[in-house]
Amino acid sequence: MRIGLLGTGPWAQMVHAPALDAHPEVEFTGVWGRRADAAKELAERHGTTAYDDVDALFADVDAVAVALPPDVQADLAARAARAGCHLLLDKPIATTVEQGRAVVDAVREAGVASVVFFTTRFLSDAEAWITEQAGVGGWFTARAQWIGAVFTSDSPFAASPWRREKGALWDVGPHALSVLLPVLGDVRHVAAVAPGPGDTVHAVLQHAGGASSTLALSLTAPPAAAGSTVELRGEHGVTVLPESSEGALPAFGRAIDALGEAARTGTAHPCDASFALRVTEILTAAETLLTVQKG
Repeated sequence: MRIGLLGTGPWAQMVHAPALDAHPEVEFTGVWGRRADAAKELAERHGTTAYDDVDALFADVDAVAVALPPDVQADLAARAARAGCHLLLDKPIATTVEQGRAVVDAVREAGVASVVFFTTRFLSDAEAWITEQAGVGGWFTARAQWIGAVFTSDSPFAASPWRREKGALWDVGPHALSVLLPVLGDVRHVAAVAPGPGDTVHAVLQHAGGASSTLALSLTAPPAAAGSTVELRGEHGVTVLPESSEGALPAFGRAIDALGEAARTGTAHPCDASFALRVTEILTAAETLLTVQKG
């Protein structure tokens, strides 16, 4: 599969480009970025081509991987789909329902495949655990904590404008939802408050399966307090999402595999654009409540 990369920031440099370069079934065709000099530098590092014209890249590839802010990603993803490119997107797919729906509509109309890289869903131990717990059922409640120190450390993402604007709800909230939704079912009701420091948000969700879940999300925790966990409690006892040492690179390699399979078979992946749109809808509902509270 010929794949082009859109984006040149830290995530593109750390994960997307190395994974595309190393994948045995991928021809890493080229890089486009909003800064031509950064695209040229990243392309040279991986022995591929820098494109000044994004439409020219679309014409030369079978698929695009996108490592751009969500509002930029959404418009380009819809454009790429209309050009016939399969999509390997990042979470969140968009920060408005309208933009997310435009991506889904473009994917459906063009008949292309889509996979959205919710990192945890492509870690082998985590995905096996999620599949197992979804089959067990009988869950009563769940607790998800995604506590980061992006804004209180030397993280390469600390200066990210969209993260500064949208905060933990939109950056790590998708990770929590990507684990909870396949196990507990869709969300029927959302409650959210922001009583914590910085961008810390707490949310309570009522799921279609009858269970409730609580989310604690932050990017402003002390570095020593950072970490993530998901705990389920139900008829069969208590279980916790296993920790993984795999890292994002092998996980992204599996996402590439998933896109290839979806493109070959025409079978939608569980983490496709439609699933990502549902995540955006839930986060938008929570954000609306928080905006009302701020008055």
